[in-house]
Amino acid sequence: MDFTTISYEAGDDGVAVVTLDRPDRYNAFDETMCDELASLWQSLRTDASVRAIVLTGAGDTAFCTGIDRRDVPTDDASFDFSPFTYDDPGYRLGPKSNRLWTPVIAAVNGVACGGAFYLLGEAEFIVAAEHATFFDPHVTYGMPAVFEPVLMASRMPFGEIMRLSLLGNHERMSARRAHEVGLVSEVVPGDELLAAARWAAAAIASQPAEAVQTTVRSLWAARELSRQQALDLGPVLLTMGVSVEALAEGQKAFSSGARITPRVR
Repeated sequence: MDFTTISYEAGDDGVAVVTLDRPDRYNAFDETMCDELASLWQSLRTDASVRAIVLTGAGDTAFCTGIDRRDVPTDDASFDFSPFTYDDPGYRLGPKSNRLWTPVIAAVNGVACGGAFYLLGEAEFIVAAEHATFFDPHVTYGMPAVFEPVLMASRMPFGEIMRLSLLGNHERMSARRAHEVGLVSEVVPGDELLAAARWAAAAIASQPAEAVQTTVRSLWAARELSRQQALDLGPVLLTMGVSVEALAEGQKAFSSGARITPRVR
């Protein structure tokens, strides 16, 4: 696959690394990046060789700074703000929006703001470098913050996403604070970020893919449906994600006496 705004690397361990590759624009997305990410996510839906994905940004300054404002028309008349026809520019960016259930771990290597939340809002979990920061500049520039905080609202306490959205450019959430409120699962030194995310991805990829992807679907269903609806869906998902062969392999591994030495986080 040939890309101009992202890079893609797949390893023999079932882990792929997707890098937003516009460091001169702080990895902001334009229409080309939207097209390329959507195409990649859709192609990975049927790629059995990739069992976990790390998503990061090129360089150590920014993960993503949202939409490239050079890509936004300056003539207001060219905008279509009709609620019946308006398509948000970032609606195709995220893996879940493209129906990809392979786990995605976001490795945030600097600034993540505004439209970056389309991606972070659809990742399974986030690992951040110590120097990473999070903010949403929309209101500072006269724009309502709508889609991005909606995507992040279930990842953060209400007061935290409200504060982040309302303070705009006046405050940035540190990686430490993001970890305290549960947005980020782990904070590591910048030079250890990719290794930390790859370690988690490789551990996930080492396990049966159907069981992993069904678990991902179950937890997203639990997040978006009522508790009872998610439980009622459980038997369907369980049946989809289990096989006699996988159960036999699992029982064989358990009976062998071999045990994984877990890392304590």
